[in-house]
Amino acid sequence: MNRPVRARVAVVGAGPAGLLLARLLHRSGIDCVVLESRDRGYVEQRQRAGILEQGTVDTLRRAGAAARLEREGMPHDGIELRFGGVRHRIDFPSLTDGSRVWVYAQTEVVKDLIALQLRDGAPLYFDAPVHAVEGADSDSCVVHYTHEGQPRTLTCDYVIGCDGFHGVVSGAVPAGATRVHERTYPYSWLGVLADAPPAYDELIYAHSARGFALASMRSPSVSRLYLQVPNGEDPDAWSGNRIWDELDLRLGADTSWRLHRGPLTAKSVLPMRSRVTEPMRYGRILLAGDAAHTVPPTGAKGLNLAASDVTVLAAAFAELYDSGSTELLDAYSDICLRRIWRAEHFSYVLTTALHTAPDQSSFDARLQQAQLDRLASSPHAAAELAANYTGTALPRISERRGTAAPRDLAM
Repeated sequence: MNRPVRARVAVVGAGPAGLLLARLLHRSGIDCVVLESRDRGYVEQRQRAGILEQGTVDTLRRAGAAARLEREGMPHDGIELRFGGVRHRIDFPSLTDGSRVWVYAQTEVVKDLIALQLRDGAPLYFDAPVHAVEGADSDSCVVHYTHEGQPRTLTCDYVIGCDGFHGVVSGAVPAGATRVHERTYPYSWLGVLADAPPAYDELIYAHSARGFALASMRSPSVSRLYLQVPNGEDPDAWSGNRIWDELDLRLGADTSWRLHRGPLTAKSVLPMRSRVTEPMRYGRILLAGDAAHTVPPTGAKGLNLAASDVTVLAAAFAELYDSGSTELLDAYSDICLRRIWRAEHFSYVLTTALHTAPDQSSFDARLQQAQLDRLASSPHAAAELAANYTGTALPRISERRGTAAPRDLAM
C-alpha cells in the first residue's frame, strides 16, 4: 500500500466531524488524509446523538451523503414536554419558519460517510493512532502516527483535530494559547437502547420530582431512552425491570400511558458537562467538533455543532486553495464561536429547566416550575425553544465549486 507522505490537510479523528470535513474537502478537490486511532467496527458502533437539524441534513446532501438518510431518516415536527401531569407539545413548523429536525442515529451517519470515503474519497486509515503534531507555528506541520505496526509521518499544511476532548491534537497546542471554559452538572444520564417500538411519535422530555427522563428513538423498532441519575452511578445497579418501571413513572403524564417494553441491548452512564475552547485555532492547528466544545445532550446540539464547524472549515480551505485568501480561515474561530455559545446557552437553560438538582432548594424548585409553566403558556417562550432546538442557520456555501464568501456565512 502506497501511503501519502504529503497532503494539504490532515484530519485526525474519524467521527462525524472528521469524516464530513474529509468528504467536503474531497468534493472541493482538496487532498487530505484521515487518521483514526480505533478500528472501523468500534467507530461505527459509538452511540451518540440521533437528532439532526435541517441545516445538518442539507450539508449531508451537499456532501452526497444523504441517500440512506432520505430513505430511513424520520423527520419530526415537534417535541412533547411533560411535567406536573400535563402534556404540552412544541410544534416546530408553526413556531418557526417551517423548520423541523430529523431522527437518524449518529452511528448511521458515520457508516454512510465511511462507506463513501473508502469508495471514492481521500485516504482513511483505521488503527492509526497519532502520537505527536509538530510545526503548528511554522510553514508546515508534521504528524507522527503508527499504522500496521510501523511509525509513519505525514507532512501537511494544516492539521484538524477532530479527535475529541482528550485528543492528541488539542494537546499539541501550547499551554496558555487557548482558554477552556467548563461547567460540570451535578447529575448524569443512564442511557439505554431497547429492541422495542416507541410508544410515541415524537421525543418526550419529562420533568418530575424523581428526576428527568427522555424518550427518544433510533428507528420504528428501536427505542433510545434516558434517566437522570447521580454522578458516578453504576449502570449495572439498574436491572431491566427497574429501568422500565422508573421510565414509566417519570414519563407517564397519567397512569394510563406506558412504554412498550423489550430487551435492552446497550446501557451506559453519560456525564453531563459543557466545555468550550477558544480560540479554536493555534497557527496551523484547528479544532472542530468535540475537540473544541461539548454540550449536555439535552438540546441535541453536539453533532450539529460539529457539522457547522466543518462546513465553515471546508469553505475556508476552498477559498484558500482557490484564491490564496486566508480571510475566511482567519475568521473560522470567531464565526463558529458565535453559534457555539448560543447552543451552549440553550442547552444550559433546557437542562436546568428539566432536571432536578440533588441540592435543589424550594425557591429554585418554584423558579423551575415558573419557567416550565411559561414554556407551556407563552407562544413567545415556545417559539424561542423551537427556534433554538431546530437550529440557528448553518453557514451557506456558495454553489460555485468549493467557494464561500464571508457574507455567505452569517449566523
